[in-house]
Amino acid sequence: MYKALTIAGSDSGGGAGIQTDLKTFAALDVYGTSVITALTAQNTLGVHGIHAVPAKFIACQLEAVLSDITVQAAKTGMLGDSEVISAVAEKLIKYRIKNLVVDPVMVAQSGDRLLEESSVETLQNKLLPLSLIATPNIPEAEFLLGRNITNVGEMESAAKEIHLLGPRHVLLKGGHLLGNEMVDVFYDGKSYCHLAEKKIETKNTHGTGCTYAAAITAHLARGCTPLESVKLAKHFITQAILHGFSIGSGYGPTNPMAGLCRA
Repeated sequence: MYKALTIAGSDSGGGAGIQTDLKTFAALDVYGTSVITALTAQNTLGVHGIHAVPAKFIACQLEAVLSDITVQAAKTGMLGDSEVISAVAEKLIKYRIKNLVVDPVMVAQSGDRLLEESSVETLQNKLLPLSLIATPNIPEAEFLLGRNITNVGEMESAAKEIHLLGPRHVLLKGGHLLGNEMVDVFYDGKSYCHLAEKKIETKNTHGTGCTYAAAITAHLARGCTPLESVKLAKHFITQAILHGFSIGSGYGPTNPMAGLCRA
């Protein structure tokens, strides 16, 4: 049995975070374990409140899962602050988690901040160097590097710079760029691979980053290489967006179960 771990926040609306990660793992026939870093009062319109889980209890959750269940891959999402990042990094090192996907969640799609600005340096210094694959979107990459990214050429340069922060591979997601294509740039330290799909006209994109990173994690757990995992996950997230749910009054969620429902 393939097993994976998600370390992320809970989305009460069910469209992102722990909820969509576990749906994605299940859809890809991977047993999902979870460590909750925060409770959010959230729906399709935005984040209405955040209740942070103490770092010591996050460490306790990690210890409970990893001391008993051997996972083949793990991912991080919303971490909140430096203390949590440090606690998570310590446990990942202790249990030698090699197939780690770091989704550097900083701001929700609604614009609500999910990572303290003062904690970005801790993310760079303690967590990114542990990652097999880092999966920033363009706004997150801009924040990490302190400059704007406006085209694919600049995405390549940014991916190379983020790689220097420690990740062995970088997937820079280009969904925020203008144009008719969704182009992501994958960099392995030597060469680039572009993953392009036609842009889908929809507002049902809540949880896209979480779902994409969870799909990568699931494929790593199944034994795929980083590039294979990213390519398979790109197809997965495209289908999840294409068949997203029109619920609520704001940004509806992606549908990680799309492939199963259409099978």
